[in-house]
Amino acid sequence: MTRSILSGMLGLISVLALGGLPVACQSGGVGDPCVPEDEYKTDFAGFKVTEENIESRSFQCQTRICLVNHFQGRVSCPYGQTKPATGGAATNGCQTAGSTADDANKACCIPGTDTVIEAEVCGQCAPDSQRDAAQAVYCSCRCGVADGEPPDPNFNFCECPTGYSCEQIRPNVGLGDPLLTGKYCIKQDTKFVTEGTCGTVKGHYNATQCKGVGFTTDS
Repeated sequence: MTRSILSGMLGLISVLALGGLPVACQSGGVGDPCVPEDEYKTDFAGFKVTEENIESRSFQCQTRICLVNHFQGRVSCPYGQTKPATGGAATNGCQTAGSTADDANKACCIPGTDTVIEAEVCGQCAPDSQRDAAQAVYCSCRCGVADGEPPDPNFNFCECPTGYSCEQIRPNVGLGDPLLTGKYCIKQDTKFVTEGTCGTVKGHYNATQCKGVGFTTDS
């Protein structure tokens, strides 16, 4: 009886210990669409094209990595919105990741609900900018250490599939989790160069908040 209890305790400890280790990178699923968890917050105004975000425990991705590679706005609300007077349920419907210009006047909502986002949201960068959701937000995997860092033989780096290149996304500046720094698989020819590539924003635009230029709802 005592041996059985002890065995069970050791098994639990082993599981907990494994849970604290970095998950080995898998390349399967790279490029699959994902909606970052931040978009399930009602006060989240959206991502900034000047920044990157690496969600390392995404259950939407086989790789567990949802990469936001210098993207503006919200994946689930392509055309953004002005700040609503009140929150609550949308009265004119909600945009979705697949919305077109016909839906540009709809609200930004928590994905899968009609709960309106309580913040002003920028429209996404132009599709030809390589910074819209299709080109900058998807499942990825870590394929190498940061530039200037020594090799890490203990991490199971992935190999990028055809159509993707291994590029540095997050340098190691001594902050945050060092196992998230380094290189990730990104779509070829989509490496971030400058915020000036955002182009003409298709949707809500506010010069003090949004990068890019203009305001258009042309399809």
